[in-house]
Amino acid sequence: MSILKFISAVFVAVFMVVGAAWSQAAQAESIESPAVFLERTSNQVIKILRDDHELLQKEPERVYKIIDDYILPHLDNVTMAKLAMGKNWKKASKEQKLAFVGEFKDLLVRTYSKSLVEFKDQEINYFPVKLAADAHKASVKAEVIQPGGPSIPMAYRVRIKNNAWKVYDIKIDGVSLVTSYRGTFTQEIRKSGIDGLLKYMRDKNSKLASKVNSNAKS
Repeated sequence: MSILKFISAVFVAVFMVVGAAWSQAAQAESIESPAVFLERTSNQVIKILRDDHELLQKEPERVYKIIDDYILPHLDNVTMAKLAMGKNWKKASKEQKLAFVGEFKDLLVRTYSKSLVEFKDQEINYFPVKLAADAHKASVKAEVIQPGGPSIPMAYRVRIKNNAWKVYDIKIDGVSLVTSYRGTFTQEIRKSGIDGLLKYMRDKNSKLASKVNSNAKS
């Protein structure tokens, strides 16, 4: 697996871990440290990926059900969209913002769905994090252990929204996977405005969806 594919796999796997973890953490009287519940559930979630590895390779479209169930409800889509669009967010109308949030969510899902299918042989080691009692944001550091290669540092940013930890960004070896889109988005806006950016994203999502469907039929 190339470093790019590996990083993509980590990105999706961590989001999936957060989703599964919160379903258990929500039963507690108080919200757990994000590092605690991530560490407690990561092995279980990665086991799901490994157990279903062959089935997902044969029927890759099944990955969307996993993403819908475990990932999407636990992302702060609006904050992610703001970070990705940068200063251009304030220039967008309410309708454009709503459309962008939806298209960006779909772009992340379609871009990283293949990597979720391929996630199999890596391990994630989490480090403790100290938070103030009234903390509403956190940066959780971890490292990804890959067979036959060096460990890769990562840190993901979470915030409390509606009494739950929500993921809004993740950095792999210092690189933000949300804001890494900003340059492309800014370029598209300069060329054809925000409506042009939305068209670019719709076209890209359509191509990615067609590719997945084509692979599923082959």
